[in-house]
Amino acid sequence: MKISTKGRYALRLMLDLAMHHDGSFIPLKAVSQRQSISDKYLEQIVHLLSKGGLVQSARGAQGGYRLTREPAQYSVGEILRLVEGSLVPVACLECGAQCEHTDQCMTIDLYKKMQNAIDTIVDNTTLVDLIAEHAAKMANK
Repeated sequence: MKISTKGRYALRLMLDLAMHHDGSFIPLKAVSQRQSISDKYLEQIVHLLSKGGLVQSARGAQGGYRLTREPAQYSVGEILRLVEGSLVPVACLECGAQCEHTDQCMTIDLYKKMQNAIDTIVDNTTLVDLIAEHAAKMANK
């Protein structure tokens, strides 16, 4: 599994919205400037996040984007799966994938353990967790 630029930028976008979460809409241009990410690329990503119900949009002078829930209610896993799709380390673990060697595969259990570890980490890490970890790291510098 390799997280693409789209996945990394989606997390950065959601973290930015979480750090500025006060109920108001945040212009995408402001996020683009703070995160040094092209606003055109962010538009593609925020469209996916909006379609998936993770962010809400508003048009006009006071428009922009905001979270639809509290930052602590977003897991890294749900964000990554929305923009990346599956997070499986090998194709044979995909839902519905068939492999003629599964019964005799000596590595399938390893891949399942890897998938379990990935799921455990991303599904139990929230935006608030990442913000707190970063703040602690910056305080120790």
